[in-house]
Amino acid sequence: MYIIATIAQLIDALLGIVIWVVLAQVIVSWLIAFGVLNTRNHLAYSLVDILDRLTRPVLRPIRRIIPPIGGLDLSPLVVLLLIEYVIRPLLFHYVTLPALMESR
Repeated sequence: MYIIATIAQLIDALLGIVIWVVLAQVIVSWLIAFGVLNTRNHLAYSLVDILDRLTRPVLRPIRRIIPPIGGLDLSPLVVLLLIEYVIRPLLFHYVTLPALMESR
């Protein structure tokens, strides 16, 4: 029982990291779009490349279903909503339900 709870906590921590990386990628893409960040700078290009490589596997399936609308990419929003309102509640459900059943 404790192993399942530990695995669920590990998955939740990984999902938290995914959320922060997706948010960082969104902010960096805004900075590039508004001309604040120049991708000709080697450090800026490296940051953009790393964030793109980290988020591409998560965002690509969503981008296949929902293409950019008017130049606005909604895939990060969809991923964040899926994590917060579908995956995390399921994790919470599968961790707390067996614990409640044991306490009876």
